[in-house]
Amino acid sequence: MILSPRRRYIFVHIPKTGGTSMALALEARAHRDDIPIGDTPKARRRRARAKALAERARGRIWKHSTLADLDGALTADEIAGMFCFCLVRNPWDRVVSYYHWLREQGFDHPAVTLAKAQDFAGFLREGHTQATLRAWPYARYMRDAQGREHGHFLRLENLDTDMAPLAAHLGFRPEVPHENRSDRQPDHADYYDAETRAIVAEVCAEDIARFGYRFGAES
Repeated sequence: MILSPRRRYIFVHIPKTGGTSMALALEARAHRDDIPIGDTPKARRRRARAKALAERARGRIWKHSTLADLDGALTADEIAGMFCFCLVRNPWDRVVSYYHWLREQGFDHPAVTLAKAQDFAGFLREGHTQATLRAWPYARYMRDAQGREHGHFLRLENLDTDMAPLAAHLGFRPEVPHENRSDRQPDHADYYDAETRAIVAEVCAEDIARFGYRFGAES
């Protein structure tokens, strides 16, 4: 997450959507009052600001905070007055990256344990995996504590067009690199059979319908 009081924006970093690349692009043109939260270079240097924000917030202030987590640090009206945005990604592609990322982690978490113990199909068949994906559609990250949705959803696959409102708000176009590239085959369709394709279609149905995603497509 990045909160920019002077530039009046909040970037919500949804996991495995290209958020680290966007955060680095925004930090390259950071304002001195920006509050980056996470593990990027400026976020590490400005951790005192994130700590001060966390002391006022009722939710957890971390890299993947939601707008609801900011309750107490910002009012609902203050959030509504900001340019709130996030990146979203084709769910079939995102789940592949999520699986490979989990397999590289060393912390204690059920998802990490499952990913390391199972092949991709087995991981997707697990009830814990399906429940997690079903419980966290993209819109959940962009709702405030009262359940009201705010902001812009920028499709990772369509940044050339979807970034226009953000560029207009900032007065510049962030130059987004490709960071945190996982060690995986480039085409997500190679990972799926009919069963696993249907699992993602069901548990991510809200995101697929809302953003017009299709299996095997770049958008």
